[in-house]
Amino acid sequence: MSDLLSRITIEDGKRGGRPCIRQMRITVGDILGWLAAGMSEAEILTDYEELEADDIRASLAYAARELDHASVTAAA
Repeated sequence: MSDLLSRITIEDGKRGGRPCIRQMRITVGDILGWLAAGMSEAEILTDYEELEADDIRASLAYAARELDHASVTAAA
């Protein structure tokens, strides 16, 4: 998984510091949004020729890693 995650870059001043794919201006959130909207991997790769299949997998791996922690709920 670390090979996939190495595709994710974060740079100050680029897309507001959001995680991007290989220093491009395409964010992890862009890819997740396209998938959530129903685009297939093949459609994304056709529309964005600079992307590779591993970039999509890296986005999913990054999101899974970021969400893999306990939620802290404020006491009422």
